[in-house]
Amino acid sequence: MRSQPQSLSTAQVLACGAIIVTLSMGIRHGFGLWLQPITQAQNWTRETFAFALAIQNLVWGVSGVFAGMLADRFGAFRVIVVGALLYALGLVGMAHADTPLLFTLCTGVLIGMAQAGTTYAVIYGVIGRQVAADKRSWAMGVAAAAGSFGQFLMVPTEGFLISHFGWQEALVFLGAAALLMAPLAWGLREPSFVGGGTLAPRDQSILQALREAFRYPSFQFLMAGYFVCGFQVVFIGVHMPSYLKDHGLSPQVASYSLALIGLFNVFGTYAAGVLGQKMPKKYILAFIYASRAVVITLFLLVPLSPASVYVFSAVMGVLWLSTVPPTNATVAQIFGVAHLSMLGGFVFFSHQIGSFMGVWLGGYLYDRTGSYDIVWYIAIALGVLAALINLPVREAPIARSAQPRANGLVSR
Repeated sequence: MRSQPQSLSTAQVLACGAIIVTLSMGIRHGFGLWLQPITQAQNWTRETFAFALAIQNLVWGVSGVFAGMLADRFGAFRVIVVGALLYALGLVGMAHADTPLLFTLCTGVLIGMAQAGTTYAVIYGVIGRQVAADKRSWAMGVAAAAGSFGQFLMVPTEGFLISHFGWQEALVFLGAAALLMAPLAWGLREPSFVGGGTLAPRDQSILQALREAFRYPSFQFLMAGYFVCGFQVVFIGVHMPSYLKDHGLSPQVASYSLALIGLFNVFGTYAAGVLGQKMPKKYILAFIYASRAVVITLFLLVPLSPASVYVFSAVMGVLWLSTVPPTNATVAQIFGVAHLSMLGGFVFFSHQIGSFMGVWLGGYLYDRTGSYDIVWYIAIALGVLAALINLPVREAPIARSAQPRANGLVSR
């Protein structure tokens, strides 16, 4: 398989990609802060809000596959610009939606599509093509750390906007901030795609690449692990503020909790990226998932207090998105970078199915049992399962038999 020579500097790719991920991920990490203001103002149930965010995660996953295909074929620049516009439109619509259906269309469908075009699958495709293989895991760690810093930066900012301007105006302000991703996308405008061009013809068509990946057990294991990652982090991210308030803790504790997760995840994701260059990434993933199960168990066993929440948030923060660099770097290591955005999109789709289940089950079971306990127990069991399922992953480049060079639109 041919390798694409570097055309953009690593510093430029990381700077622009990191800021875009900071904005996109930072905004979405604070959505849990709107659960109670919106449901109380509109007289909706928590399940209504949770269902809209569940749809968002599912649409994000489905759209991520196609966003990846388009970015592989036409470049990330155009995909990110469209994503930024959809993000702004969805946030403004979220602020003014007055029915559950309209709220779900704006919050779920529009923002879900926007996130697909402005987050990891697309950004990692550029990194995979433009950063040398011996620095790829590290570079992906930097981009993931940027998303974590976005959570640390944006969640308190969103809490401030809600408390000082109201929840509707806060969403409009965030819509304006989302538009900043469009000019930043210019820095990811790869020369090979300028003027409507594409990369050189590939040795595999899209269908050949998909058949190869989905028949390969290690790809299936990575997808299964990523399902668990999505279930855990989105359930915690969306429902933690309400869980804490239900137990008598102030909204500020929830804001600080999410901010601490974001802050410590900066270190966790960067460390995971660095370690991925030095040791088998499957062991990193197994350790992360097993550690999550232990941390959640201890959190439920100790008396709940601001101190226990902050300790839990800091430790969980180290483990939060630290699965992202080793998972995507492993996909690139096994299959190469020609179809990395697309294959990364499929892996992320599994993540988003897990996200859908985590956020929706949180709202569904709370409304029926008055407690989040069952979902916490499910998160623990899934963490153990994910740790075990990553151990058999084979990270070596896949051995390919000679096949005809792909031609036509699907080969691009």
